[in-house]
Amino acid sequence: MADGLHVSIHQAGPIPLAVDLTVAPNETLALIGPSGAGKTTILRTIAGLYPARQGRIVANGHVWFDDSARIDVPARQRRVGVVFQSYALFPHLTAIGNVMEAMVDHPRAERQRAAVEMLARVHLDGLGDRRPELLSGGQQQRVALARALARDPDVLLFDEPFSAVDRPTRRALHRLIAELRAVTPVPIVFVTHDIEDVAASADRVCFLREGSLIETRRSVEIHKGGNSPLERWLAG
Repeated sequence: MADGLHVSIHQAGPIPLAVDLTVAPNETLALIGPSGAGKTTILRTIAGLYPARQGRIVANGHVWFDDSARIDVPARQRRVGVVFQSYALFPHLTAIGNVMEAMVDHPRAERQRAAVEMLARVHLDGLGDRRPELLSGGQQQRVALARALARDPDVLLFDEPFSAVDRPTRRALHRLIAELRAVTPVPIVFVTHDIEDVAASADRVCFLREGSLIETRRSVEIHKGGNSPLERWLAG
């Protein structure tokens, strides 16, 4: 199908990857596994921030990468919103300014109006003039999310989006993502180490090890202590 995200990357190096995955519109897929399993590399490959060698990546009918056809769309031209673990906000810019950076191709007045709207969508009304240092970790995460949404993305990618915040803030972010899914039907892929994140926010989970996709399960089917590779890893 044309809609959604389709990734097939099989390469021996420089980082070995053997991954086939499809994420439908309005579906959230979690990538989980031990450190060094290739989870973040997969996100970076989808976004065009890591150069794939072999395979194919298609988002909403747009071919972003296809080695056989010699297609490799630069990262800045891929309509992808990325939320990094460290937020990656510009410290010298306000919240509005950070969101506006995602819309550099639009007139400034339009960018400012849209940035205010995006901040309202993530419940940061009235905080647009604050710089990151004056925002809490959870608020910075919301600014990063607003910036990702401002790209009008075909895909949303989250790299450990909940790891740097406390439990109450993490639960609030879970609820926010659920709200956004209701009005923003794009595929979402996020990396996590926490099964609570999977249970709260993911429809399906992929277990990776040494760059290879070992197992894919619906999140509601996961039982700690089961006999699958994913469940044994969670239990261990």
